[in-house]
Amino acid sequence: MEQKPKNDIPLFHLSVIVAALGFFVDVYDLLIFGIIRKPSLISLGLNDQEVLSKGELILSMQMMGLLIGGILWGILGDKKGRLSVLFGSILLYSIANILNGMVTTVPQYVLLRFIAGIGLAGELGAGITLVNELLPKHKRGIASAMVAGFGVFGAVTAFFMKEWFDWRTCYYIGGVMGLALLVLRISVNESGLYDQLKKTPVARGNFLMFFNNRSRFNRYMRCILIGIPVWFTVGVLITFSDQFGKAMGIEGIDPGKAILYQYMAIAFGDLSVGLLSNWLRSRKKALYIFYVILAFFMVMYFTQDGGSPERFYWICAGLGYGTGLSVVYITMSAEQFGTNLRAAAAISIPNMVRAAVPLSLLLFKYLRNLSGDYITGGWITASIVMLIAVLAAIKTDETFGKDLDFIEK
Repeated sequence: MEQKPKNDIPLFHLSVIVAALGFFVDVYDLLIFGIIRKPSLISLGLNDQEVLSKGELILSMQMMGLLIGGILWGILGDKKGRLSVLFGSILLYSIANILNGMVTTVPQYVLLRFIAGIGLAGELGAGITLVNELLPKHKRGIASAMVAGFGVFGAVTAFFMKEWFDWRTCYYIGGVMGLALLVLRISVNESGLYDQLKKTPVARGNFLMFFNNRSRFNRYMRCILIGIPVWFTVGVLITFSDQFGKAMGIEGIDPGKAILYQYMAIAFGDLSVGLLSNWLRSRKKALYIFYVILAFFMVMYFTQDGGSPERFYWICAGLGYGTGLSVVYITMSAEQFGTNLRAAAAISIPNMVRAAVPLSLLLFKYLRNLSGDYITGGWITASIVMLIAVLAAIKTDETFGKDLDFIEK
């Protein structure tokens, strides 16, 4: 039986609290566009078709920003430290969101969501890396689940801000919350493992190391692929839920409300999967169970034919609970790699997953045009995404209880 270390750090350590608050703001700012997409674009003078096409463009550019930011912040996190990412990323996306509230044209909107995406890329991965390196291994999974579980309530807050305020004010609120969070960052200490690493001559944050070794490259790619169903669900099924609802004969679906239901359920999913992985003493077993849950609610989603908006929203909640698996794949990503590449992995991988949304959208567009049916294109895309993820998970190493005090050579 594993013995608790003498310097056992409590779950409610300041680093966990601040990481959770940081993820709260991150989720708010990440999803605010999806929630206020329609009213913001309509106020800029776009018609219904343009709201759909320009909305897809803006979302895709935000995700491309996340891809670029994931690489940049990941490198910086290993070269300069985990805290440097937490400070820099939140400052960038806070300023971008404040400026988002001032846009008057679609090109301005596209540019600022791209910049916000770059900033948003650093928050979650850096926070999870810091928490995993500070806490003992028997608490890593639960602490990460707490961070993710609390953080997703940022989506709930974003929905109510949309209900109470003008869309421009929603952006201002997100930016101000981020700037206020910077004050709390000052009290958080750097990871001890990273401080030890700085004293050695080993290369840190060399992103090319993911590609110059076959085993390391395969680990990296598998970590990306196992998370793709999460952001296919968020970025396609939920963000464009109004379009799916219309194709299913369900009128009046509000994407903002669909996001609300999904993210309220994600909070419980994150906590459940963290506790489950600790109880099973396995990340992979918990991941497989949540794949099954997600697939079940995908079937329910695509087999709707008419019905009430309330039933639709509750199915979105089921999808949200299933996508709680996100905390497992992000934790596994941090645990797969040595201290000198851990931030680069944990920060870039979730953003590679997010950046796969444009690819999912392209595949979905192709399949819906090929089949001539919106729903058929959706369920075929979902099947392909789930199959790829499961095959990648089978090949991924178990990391529960793994000692993180090692480096990549």
